[in-house]
Amino acid sequence: MPLTDAEHALLQRAATLSRDIVSPNAARWERERRIGHEGLSAAVEIGLTRLQVPLAFGGLAMSFSCKAQLADVLGAGDFGFTMSLINTQNIAAKLARDAPAEVAARYVPDLIAGRRLGCTALTEPGAGSDFAAISTLAKRVEGGWRIDGAKAWITNAGEADVVVLYAQTEPGSGGRGIAGFLIDGRRPGFVREPAFALGGQHTIGTGGFRLEGYLARDEEMLHPPGQAFKAALSSINGARTYIAAMCCGMVGDALRVVREFGEQRHTFGKPLADHQGWRWRLAEAASELAACRLMVAHAATLIDEGRDAQLAAAQAKLLATRMADRQLPALAQAMGAEGLREHYPFARHLMGARVAGFVDGSTEMLLERICAVMRA
Repeated sequence: MPLTDAEHALLQRAATLSRDIVSPNAARWERERRIGHEGLSAAVEIGLTRLQVPLAFGGLAMSFSCKAQLADVLGAGDFGFTMSLINTQNIAAKLARDAPAEVAARYVPDLIAGRRLGCTALTEPGAGSDFAAISTLAKRVEGGWRIDGAKAWITNAGEADVVVLYAQTEPGSGGRGIAGFLIDGRRPGFVREPAFALGGQHTIGTGGFRLEGYLARDEEMLHPPGQAFKAALSSINGARTYIAAMCCGMVGDALRVVREFGEQRHTFGKPLADHQGWRWRLAEAASELAACRLMVAHAATLIDEGRDAQLAAAQAKLLATRMADRQLPALAQAMGAEGLREHYPFARHLMGARVAGFVDGSTEMLLERICAVMRA
């Protein structure tokens, strides 16, 4: 979908942020095992937390195609930072769109100002890709819903306290009984677990929390049973598309680094870039990258047009994550041992690609989804 002049201008500012702030600081954020708040503050200043928030709430109301390209641009800097930022923006946009006006007014300004972080809580210790199997229980009580249960592997959960959470209201009913609630992490009954210690990508803020007798008020039910499951699955199509875009961003960044290195490094009396075998490696990566970017653009256009994007989104994520898994090691190899230096992004991007293969539908689940759509 063609972008507006305002969208192009925003992407140019985002590219500067990615190059000047995210890329130079991502290794330090990882060493310190934290979300990159300096980058988030800069993102707030140029309006990235307002990307899809409606105009009535001070947002920019921009297209999903712009969001997908933003994910590509920022993913070149750091996968985890991009996931963290987009998840907070997602919650701001969702509350502005789906929550009662008085509820949205309490939270959206803080989210778009970066004063609070947001997250979406589906996954549980015993339920990941099988969303219908969640066991967090919401029980009707006077004045609202008492919610008990645990969530795990949630982006931003190490710090986020504005949460869109999905819980079961009727055990044994599968997706039919699932409802969506707004959860305020500053209220009683919300117990945060320590942020997960991972092998990398701590900038994503992955963690979990427990709800122990938490009371969600009546007006804080965002999606009632019978509607929440469908709403959650619909949002996953968007997530799969922008994750595919982030994989493209990481490979594009790696390709840039290797290309520049090849012009400077000499072997056997000539630049690396003059060696045919070395050039071919880059040509393969560039060709696969171009194809995956076209798939992302197609899925994003379907989402903007309100058409069914589940097949296109699943295929884009499947192929983009596989492309990243294959091409990032190949491009790192093209650097030789020099690519092992922390100064270069290869180790960070490799871990980002691994995370991409799990979130919002594992590769195996995507294959099943593609098969199901093809047989329908």
